[in-house]
Amino acid sequence: MTDESTVPRPAAPPALPEGRYGPPSTPRRRRWAVAGISLAAVVGVVVTVLVGLDHADQDVRFQDVGFDVVDSERVDVTFEVYMDAGTTARCSVDALSESFAQVGTLDVTVGPVDTTESRWTVSVATSELATTGVVQSCLAAD
Repeated sequence: MTDESTVPRPAAPPALPEGRYGPPSTPRRRRWAVAGISLAAVVGVVVTVLVGLDHADQDVRFQDVGFDVVDSERVDVTFEVYMDAGTTARCSVDALSESFAQVGTLDVTVGPVDTTESRWTVSVATSELATTGVVQSCLAAD
């Protein structure tokens, strides 16, 4: 039989230094913290919905697919356009240098096509060697 007074017991964790981690929490502080976090979450959801609605009503969407630097005077850019069948869009395609300076640009009319998705490849003339080609915008043509 062991004597209860000789059994080792774990020590209580040390108390935190007073004032080192801010004032102690109170029920009022917790309510304000929950209200602030809830407000931030609501604002985040509202912003997400507004951005989604803004993009949902766009008549034309596009996505870069790739590019091919042909030589120091030309880059071929491939991209996809998503729009209603039978419509036309005006896309602006840029060639960029290593420092992301614009070294060539081309405005091209795409469509009309019979499908909602179409793939296009255009050649952009450059003033110096381009390292990439990207679509800057595509807007529905009037």
